[in-house]
Amino acid sequence: MSNPTLPASLPSTDLPGFVGVLGGGRMGAGIAHAFLINGANVLVVERDETSAEAARERVESAAAKSIERGATDGNLDEMASRLSVTVDYDDFRDRQLVVEAVPEDWDLKVTSLRGIEARLSDDAYLASNTSSLSVNGLARELKRPQNFLGLHFFNPVPASTLIEVVLGEQTSQDLAAAAKRWVEALGKTAVVVNDAPGFASSRLGVAIALEAMRMVEEGVASAEDIDNAMVLGYKHPTGPLRTTDIVGLDVRLGIAEYLQSTLGERFAPPQILKDKVARGELGRKTGKGFFDWAG
Repeated sequence: MSNPTLPASLPSTDLPGFVGVLGGGRMGAGIAHAFLINGANVLVVERDETSAEAARERVESAAAKSIERGATDGNLDEMASRLSVTVDYDDFRDRQLVVEAVPEDWDLKVTSLRGIEARLSDDAYLASNTSSLSVNGLARELKRPQNFLGLHFFNPVPASTLIEVVLGEQTSQDLAAAAKRWVEALGKTAVVVNDAPGFASSRLGVAIALEAMRMVEEGVASAEDIDNAMVLGYKHPTGPLRTTDIVGLDVRLGIAEYLQSTLGERFAPPQILKDKVARGELGRKTGKGFFDWAG
């Protein structure tokens, strides 16, 4: 593995002071919230004004809930003063770290990462929140691959205590070490993996979920009973099918198809998953998946 030296201006504090997030949906807003409540100046860039306003509301609402439950002793007005939401990539110019959090589409990821990198200074850092796409492949599309890695946050970000730090072949040792400090400064635990299809979390999580789907398909047990077996028997906080509903069946299908193409037929998505996606049963976001979320 190549480990080029990063510029001497790598932030010496545990957390970058100026952080950017591309995408203010559920995941992007959660990432922005994590940095905001821990003292960073946070910029979220969205595709249009309507989406930008919705992103601001998500982040500020999450911050307010963190204060209410005692997760942070910060002041909401002070936090809001450190949050900016715009539609202009050029606003990333002063960021020390930018996390890309757009949907899991290869072309969209590449276009987004290139657009961010073109605005950043040479000693700024760039991360992707991808849950499955190749960090090495994305790095090859960039001019400064040594300044790039994966930071895979988990949904919902405020409640999750895990961030998967995914190292590319050209990610420097200094950046890898800095990323672990950033994760710890966010009050979470880093799991460090070298780039591989599905990393560690998605690969294992999807494998279990696909088998659970096959069991439903074969009539082995109900979705509720399969989930209860994992929650009560293996102490999983949430069963694989309910987790699939939370993540999104369309997202799980896309990851499964990618893993099938890279790791083989053991990751072939079962017909029940393909049928549900075709019917628009995508999980919590549409009100129905393997469980009913309506009401």
